Amino acid sequence: MDTLRNESDVQMLSKVPEVTLWFWLIKVMATTVGETAADFLNVNLNFGLTGTSVVMGILLAVFLFFQVRAKEYVPWLYWLVVVLISVVGTLITDNLVDNFGVALQTTSIIFGVALLATFVVWYSLEKTLSIHSIFTSRRELFYWAAILFTFALGTAAGDLVAEGMALGYAKSALLFGGLIGATTVSYYLFRANAIAAFWIAYILTRPLGASCGDLLSQPAANGGLGLGTVVISMLFLVSIAGLVIYLSVSRKREMAVVPINLEE
Repeated sequence: MDTLRNESDVQMLSKVPEVTLWFWLIKVMATTVGETAADFLNVNLNFGLTGTSVVMGILLAVFLFFQVRAKEYVPWLYWLVVVLISVVGTLITDNLVDNFGVALQTTSIIFGVALLATFVVWYSLEKTLSIHSIFTSRRELFYWAAILFTFALGTAAGDLVAEGMALGYAKSALLFGGLIGATTVSYYLFRANAIAAFWIAYILTRPLGASCGDLLSQPAANGGLGLGTVVISMLFLVSIAGLVIYLSVSRKREMAVVPINLEE
């Protein structure tokens, strides 16, 4: 009985949503918004990379503070932090490349090493990298650090493949989508390690989202469809908001269900 109660408490306090199709759909859209929103703020609103980075960095710090302080998973807060960290991760890479002249190959290596180091320290202290065990502040901070580096790494790797290697946005999206598909097959058919498969897929969704965002928003002269950053950012933000509202309502309904006690 005590074991069941403890497992229930851990599940109640989990700070990360269940990994379902909705999770991946919102994640990909959030990564796309990270690419298009950063470009919109930087270029269309003339904030510049530095100004955009400051504004988005402050917003991320504020909402991440409330996310870490929360006692349980709050859908709108969690996904808002994901969107903000997606934008900030994009801006970190863009600053290194555009403002400091660091090559995409170098930034990919830097963030790859930073992500690996985060995983090593996280595992050495907590003995797990499972997102289903995020029920302490320290584990959550490791989780968000890893998420930030996946976004920065994905931005660098996506730009390196699409632009640096001249593969183009459409082919890059197909490439990263295919790699995610291969990871999924390895998990379901060949019983690959669940935690490793999750993080590999999570990393790959960033360059997938970035490639899709550039494909949809960039002008035809640059290999895109020319829909613009404003249209794509608003479309995906509205879609994310709609799905988060749906998940929030569904979660409240599930929590409102009271099990019938058949014992007397």
